[in-house]
Amino acid sequence: MNDTRPFCEPAMNTTPIRTACTLVALVCLISAPLGAQDADAPAGPKPKDLRFESVHSLDLSGSTLDYRAVAETTLLRNDAGEPEAEFFSISYIVDGQEESERPITFAFNGGPGSSSVWLHMGVLGPKLVRVPSDGEPAGAPPYPLLDNPRTLLLESDLVFVDPIGTGLSRIVGSGSTEDHWGVDEDARSVARFIRSYISDKGRWASPKYICGESYGGIRGPLLVRELQGGFDAMALNGLIMVSPAFDMEIVDGQDNDAAFATVLPTYAATAWYHNALPDRPSDLDAFLDEVATFAVEEYVPALYLGQDLDPERRARVVRKLSQYTGLSEQYIDRANLKVSTDRFRRELLRDRGLVVGRLDTRYTGTEPDDVGEVPSGDPMGSGIAGAYVASFKGYLRSELGVETDREYVIMSPEAGMNWKRQEEPWAAFQGYLDVAPHLARGMADNPDLRVFIANGLYDIATTFFGAEHNVRRSTMDLSRVTMINYPAGHMMYVNHPTLDDLNEDLLEFVEDAGTSVGSSRR
Repeated sequence: MNDTRPFCEPAMNTTPIRTACTLVALVCLISAPLGAQDADAPAGPKPKDLRFESVHSLDLSGSTLDYRAVAETTLLRNDAGEPEAEFFSISYIVDGQEESERPITFAFNGGPGSSSVWLHMGVLGPKLVRVPSDGEPAGAPPYPLLDNPRTLLLESDLVFVDPIGTGLSRIVGSGSTEDHWGVDEDARSVARFIRSYISDKGRWASPKYICGESYGGIRGPLLVRELQGGFDAMALNGLIMVSPAFDMEIVDGQDNDAAFATVLPTYAATAWYHNALPDRPSDLDAFLDEVATFAVEEYVPALYLGQDLDPERRARVVRKLSQYTGLSEQYIDRANLKVSTDRFRRELLRDRGLVVGRLDTRYTGTEPDDVGEVPSGDPMGSGIAGAYVASFKGYLRSELGVETDREYVIMSPEAGMNWKRQEEPWAAFQGYLDVAPHLARGMADNPDLRVFIANGLYDIATTFFGAEHNVRRSTMDLSRVTMINYPAGHMMYVNHPTLDDLNEDLLEFVEDAGTSVGSSRR
């Protein structure tokens, strides 16, 4: 687990297809521990309360939704009562409903080291950044900033959370990043903020939801553990996970049989989308079902046998892999049946002089030459990051009235590169990260906790078949799990039809106490 690329959120870059993913770790793998802080190091800045409240109205085609926006900091103190950290959040509140009836949803992105900009302006909030729908770059400003008529605010108040080191959240006083940057440290830190917010605002009686994207999908189940445990438990109504990575053992780039098997249907979907298959089937859903069956029944056993695999059986597996991925039989054979995600992205459209994206394989980019083994970056980042960054920073000042001399941190390289691994009782084996058991335990403890999982068919970073595998091999009550796979990538909401579908599905999930069973595709 030495790859430090984050899962999800793109950032600005300086080359045609290079993104900050290569600098910071966007789908998220955990890096080396942060060194101990010097005892003589100067204290952090003094706390400085920020609070900006504004009143808004959303046009709903014949009616309006009036709401308040509150951008503010929440101070956390250590056990000695000393200021430790300031969490920055942006809340949207609809007044006029009983506290016990109005849900509240805490939302965040991942990285680790990402602010909450992407979910905020991409799908959940009352305003949307509009980028091209089908893998085309957004280009230069100005960018459309539109009302979101199906915002989750229709059913739930929203709190967008920036973890420490992102947005305007920071260490203050005697605090240390070591207490907030790490798998368990981060979960405890965000849980403390949520408890403080709920207490300050008097929302203990409200139905409560957690929404996380990418590494936020790791943070979410760990928050279930942190919030629901003990005699001061905060029971949750629902957990929403967008492109989550439950088990880091199968995230892209990992050299193990499960990773190669679970990414195969995404390879197939990508080759189908780019018309790179020798015999492209007309029915994508049926095709992906066929590939998934092959992965489980033939590909995994072949990988398990290794050098004991019969030559005739190996040749059959190679032929099918070529048929499903669009790669040549010779390439697959030379790769010993194991094609890494980076190699696939570079090889699939090599004859067209193109590479495909990582977070969204519908995006394509070019390289300085056509002989490299792997891509130098992710074309999705350069395609959309500029639109999100410019639109959000303009919105923060002009519509929310946030004025401060501090820079809003979209992505934090320091957090991503200094993230500590999971704490485990046996030090020699620290580092393996699988949060599905925490979610299953939380569902067992709370029989009303429901789960919604959204995946993108064209997401190589956190694959849809990987999420299905993680859920099915867990002990989660599947009658309380809704899983939907959308025809888009990691940030599936950049695709306009998918955005509409996802909005409706989320509204239904929060509104309806009923459940959907198993998985489906839009």
